[in-house]
Amino acid sequence: MELLRKWLGHPEDIYNLLRFKMGGYRAVMPRMDTDSLGCGLRTCYRYLNQTSRSFAAVIQALDGELRHAVCIFYLVLRALDTVEDDMSIPLDVKVPMLHEFHSHLYQPDWKYTESKEKDRQVLEDFPTISMEFRNLSKVYQDVISDICHKMGVGMAEFLEKKVDSQHEWDKYCHYVAGLVGIGLSRLFSASELEDSIVGQDTDLANSMGLFLQKTNIIRDYLEDQLEGREFWPREVWSRYAKKLSDLAKPENIDVAVQCLNELITNALHHVPDVLTYLSRLKNQSVFNFCAIPQVMAIATLAACYNNQQVFRGVVKIRKGQAVTLMMDATNIQAVKAIMYQYVEEIYQKIPSTDPSSNKTQQVIASIRAMSLPGGPMASRHHYSPIYLSCAMLLAALSWQYLSTLSKATEEYVQAGEH
Repeated sequence: MELLRKWLGHPEDIYNLLRFKMGGYRAVMPRMDTDSLGCGLRTCYRYLNQTSRSFAAVIQALDGELRHAVCIFYLVLRALDTVEDDMSIPLDVKVPMLHEFHSHLYQPDWKYTESKEKDRQVLEDFPTISMEFRNLSKVYQDVISDICHKMGVGMAEFLEKKVDSQHEWDKYCHYVAGLVGIGLSRLFSASELEDSIVGQDTDLANSMGLFLQKTNIIRDYLEDQLEGREFWPREVWSRYAKKLSDLAKPENIDVAVQCLNELITNALHHVPDVLTYLSRLKNQSVFNFCAIPQVMAIATLAACYNNQQVFRGVVKIRKGQAVTLMMDATNIQAVKAIMYQYVEEIYQKIPSTDPSSNKTQQVIASIRAMSLPGGPMASRHHYSPIYLSCAMLLAALSWQYLSTLSKATEEYVQAGEH
């Protein structure tokens, strides 16, 4: 009955879940024909679907040859990330591996068969991935190899040190996510689906990655603590506790939430860059690919803001909410409206006693200024009282069926991969 109560509180979720399953998802994620692909590419797309629940569908919806370039880019970085995550690899082996990983793209027989990680198939069958990499146009190869090299060096740098200052937090997020944004932007421009400025403006592309990565780090506090990882910057959390793990103690919940709010405020500073970046995109498939994770991130931050649950369990946006975001975020005015909606939600929750309240209000004011030129809120869905009553009736009649249905949509709406 808990599911029914949730839907009664958000009846629009039911409508959008149904709309999504009955063909709406094809508007943002058209089906890709794999029959015409060679054996190697088919294998690569199989690995993509096995290793990514968040990005596989939107990657496969990209236009033309860009789709293959981004697929290979993802798998190469997934292989690199698997090396970084594998705690069974000694540091004296791992550090050189990370530094040299980009060179393996040009070595047809290189593979690594000793990984214990769940995604180890991308290392064990790296020859298939590297072969398809070498089949790409040189302009794509150059971007992927360059980003892989820079990311490997950055990962190695942070293997033996924790994130202390906010500057180092930005630097770490740049290595693991900002570089992805920069690489993708260069691929967009190389494909000529987007203007050259998209790939040249590395500051905006970096912000796209930092906003997503900071959201993941903020949301995943408890999971990371349980697995012995620390990504919150010491410069911030040390003002609230002696140890980062202390924030999870019930007696520290008030200062823990204050620390959380300060980090969310930090992340919100990237939103103006996100909106500027998205406003430059021309190709619909590229826009969808870039916009969907960003609106998922702002919704996640709104759910996390001033929320004690971050320190007690998992905070997730609802599946119906995620589906709505995916289907709505198809143009810049709609994205601006979504951003406005969620920063207003945050604004309404700002405690007057919160140490970061003034900074939070200031960054929200800057986002508001960018989000409402000409009143784009009209692009968002509004539901009449009659519709809501019907939707509530539908919820009462079909909640058990939709419980099963929502599980089938999970591969499309699981957002927030590292």
